[in-house]
Amino acid sequence: MRDFVDGSAFNNEQGNRARKLFAAVVLAALDDAIADDKKYGNGPEQIARWARSRDGREVLSCAGIDPNERVVGGLMDFVGKGVRTSVALSREESERRNAAEQEARAA
Repeated sequence: MRDFVDGSAFNNEQGNRARKLFAAVVLAALDDAIADDKKYGNGPEQIARWARSRDGREVLSCAGIDPNERVVGGLMDFVGKGVRTSVALSREESERRNAAEQEARAA
């Protein structure tokens, strides 16, 4: 019984690591699309093409993201905003956005 539990825990941990790896690939694809948007102006189209492709759907699925049209639209909106993923995920950016939302509600 103990071996089964240890094996299950190990497999679960491996699965979580793989999911994180594929999530990093998605973040890199977003950064590439943002760079393309700044350089060529076609970032949202690039990320949509990638997310709808066979490889993109596979990567999104492995990252634990359901590759549907709603997700594609969200990725396109994210790229359209032009905020790099490292900045968007930082605490300072989150605090700034929350403060801006509170000011908008107060006004």
